[in-house]
Amino acid sequence: MNRKLIFAGALAAVSFAVPANAQVTIEMSEITCKQFAEYDADTQDFVANWMRGYFMSKNNNTVIDSRYVRRNTDKITHYCKKKPNSSLMDAIQKNAR
Repeated sequence: MNRKLIFAGALAAVSFAVPANAQVTIEMSEITCKQFAEYDADTQDFVANWMRGYFMSKNNNTVIDSRYVRRNTDKITHYCKKKPNSSLMDAIQKNAR
């Protein structure tokens, strides 16, 4: 009996010691320009880097040309200000090089 009680206590302690991680998912294809503009800076960086990697992979491109990173960002930002309800993916497809 003592053994079972110790085991149950140890199991309960381990169960409570494991931190609960909140899982957050983002459906990238549904992000609008307006939503993207409202994200905090860290989330914007995360989404922008994911999008950059997604489109580079889609185009089988493994080279980042820093000249176009700033140009693309400026063009997409300008487009999104004009069409806030457009999807971010659409804005990228129409404006990125």
